[in-house]
Amino acid sequence: MLLTLFLFFLSAAVIYFACEFFVNGVEWVGHRFHLGATATGTVLAAFGTALPESAVTFMAVVFGETPEQKDIGVGAAMGGPLVLATLAYAVVGVALWRARRGQRSGQTLQANCINADQRRLARDQAWFMGIFIFKVGLGLLAFAWKPWLGILFLATYGLYIKRELSHDEERTDSEDLEPLKLRPRDEDPSMFWAATQTILALVVIAGASHVFVNQIEVLGVAMGASPHVAALLLAPVATELPEIMNALIWVRQGKERLALANISGAMMIQATIPSALGIFMTPWLLDAPLLAAGLFTMLSIGLLWLRFRRSVMSVPALSAVGGFYALFAAYLGWHFYA
Repeated sequence: MLLTLFLFFLSAAVIYFACEFFVNGVEWVGHRFHLGATATGTVLAAFGTALPESAVTFMAVVFGETPEQKDIGVGAAMGGPLVLATLAYAVVGVALWRARRGQRSGQTLQANCINADQRRLARDQAWFMGIFIFKVGLGLLAFAWKPWLGILFLATYGLYIKRELSHDEERTDSEDLEPLKLRPRDEDPSMFWAATQTILALVVIAGASHVFVNQIEVLGVAMGASPHVAALLLAPVATELPEIMNALIWVRQGKERLALANISGAMMIQATIPSALGIFMTPWLLDAPLLAAGLFTMLSIGLLWLRFRRSVMSVPALSAVGGFYALFAAYLGWHFYA
């Protein structure tokens, strides 16, 4: 158990420091592609950090030999969006609150504001809601040609990427970027160095995430957790750690626009790619805990969408969505252990 705890904390630390290199590199890659902060976060950063959780789903549904192993993949596909829609956004809210709590009382209203394109984030939540409702609805039905519908999810993500890039009007100024960590004295590093640092960081994140997930599973078994609990509560928290780490780093740097865009883009990936894998390779029939995960995800997304659409999202409201995850955890504990 001591070795498990040591590897748990060590891998978490490695993920954090690798994310430092990743966010620094991906910002320079976005600059080289002439992308703005929102597109860099929703497309480049989100795709890179979504690899660990997509890999968990892929390995479980493709190579899983038992129904329980395949359940882990389906649970990860449902648990990932839940973690992002609740804990990840809440982490940004709490980090913003901590970063701004030293401001004077007369600046409280300004300190509670979210500095991001809230209308654009609202559109992302609307896209996610439509896809997520469709995917949960499929989990209630059984028919022969259901696996073919996985293609729709992949096509939808491709359409989302096209929309993000075509509507990207802002541009990242190199003066706003920190020096590339691999080339700290180079004021204008080339795409080669930016891409090299980003890819190397991703490799380290993927390896450390694999170790982290394994330790989470061992701890889950030690606590007597069932495969469903590990799939819905433990594995998604572990695999979403890179997004959460990225968000913390960007908030610390005063770049909440990138932090929120990264989570928003990762949610779109989680709503499509892991879902497509699950629909392709499993019956995709959702039981009560999985449906509950979908319900709490939708409650959180509904609140986020309403606040972003009206451009009234605040730091306290963003922090509060973490409560939906606590409610789901309480429900899951009651369902399995009552």
